[in-house]
Amino acid sequence: MSDTNSTGTAGIPAGGASTATGTATPPAGRRDKPGYDYDREVLRGKLGTVERTPGSSKPDSILTVDNVVRRFGGMTAVDVQHVEVQRGAITALIGPNGAGKTTFFNLLTGFDKASSAPTTFKRGGDTAKWVFDGKPMGNVGAAKVARAGMVRTFQLTKALSRLTVMQNMLLGARDQPGENFFVGIIPPLWKAREREITVKAEDLLHRFKLYEKKDDYAGSLSGGQRKLLEMARALMSDPEMIMLDEPMAGVNPALTQSLLGHIQSLRDDGTTVLFVEHDMHMVRHISDWVIVMAEGKVVAEGPADTVMDDQAVIDAYLGAHHDTDLGDDSLLTDAVLEELEHEVAAEDAAREADATGASSSSGGGTPGRDLPGSPDPSTPTATNAADGQQSGDKR
Repeated sequence: MSDTNSTGTAGIPAGGASTATGTATPPAGRRDKPGYDYDREVLRGKLGTVERTPGSSKPDSILTVDNVVRRFGGMTAVDVQHVEVQRGAITALIGPNGAGKTTFFNLLTGFDKASSAPTTFKRGGDTAKWVFDGKPMGNVGAAKVARAGMVRTFQLTKALSRLTVMQNMLLGARDQPGENFFVGIIPPLWKAREREITVKAEDLLHRFKLYEKKDDYAGSLSGGQRKLLEMARALMSDPEMIMLDEPMAGVNPALTQSLLGHIQSLRDDGTTVLFVEHDMHMVRHISDWVIVMAEGKVVAEGPADTVMDDQAVIDAYLGAHHDTDLGDDSLLTDAVLEELEHEVAAEDAAREADATGASSSSGGGTPGRDLPGSPDPSTPTATNAADGQQSGDKR
């Protein structure tokens, strides 16, 4: 694993040299990507010129997202009109619980389908589309998204418990001829590639301090070790961008610093990083850019040291009236009460308009009740099903 400098911010990788344009050339063993900002300070200098507004354009975006909407019945979980992710940066996606961050990840990586996705009868500029590294990714399955170079990890780790650590690693590699049925029965056709990916897996396990566990079942690892395994397995496919969903969730504090270092080394090795996290200390420590979501929308963007002071971010986490003393009777004047009533009425009208729009787009009627075979919401069965769906949505 590569070390960071004494300031805690990864700079030019050891052995790298700066070019005349300020872009560092990668040291031996790292992928040579022309135009990739191996020099972290050069990258942050570029981002310093970016406008601090939601949906701002980036100097060299690797991912561009437009009109991505996901509804569950009458509730809009994600409504992102435009957002870009800078190539070579560590970008944090933050927001309160229920902001739609994981759902947004699921949509981008093909594990869910946007409600605004183009269909046979609905096409045009207002439909969902996103482009990754110059390739359109809308309506593309998860496997093809991963092969295109955009891989992800999960908040709840997906390690295959009954396979060994090494077997989990080997599954993550691409271009394995032995996966073809007819090639697989002739060992000389796939043995060489198997040796290559085994060496690569061993190198990654050494880097993530898991080599001694390579013959253990993945189910025997601790929560933090599973996070490391999932991150290492993702790197077996040499991704252009890795998306980490709450990498610090449930991790022993002793492993936190190790994970921080691994994430920074990913960027230094030529991989763009987009991660969801609630740990604001981690966000401030390693991120180059921060995108803030609330109620499914992007409400703020900017560097970590300034975006936390944005009023939209404060309102998203603490509420618009967080600084109002609700016990101060002197505030309850007729003018204040009238102002609060107007605000509540405006919010109710906005919610009603959103619900009406969602109902119209789904064919009208109460979501789910007009469908053949749909249970009556008043029955215990329907209530239990709704509770189960709500729990699933939160995940």
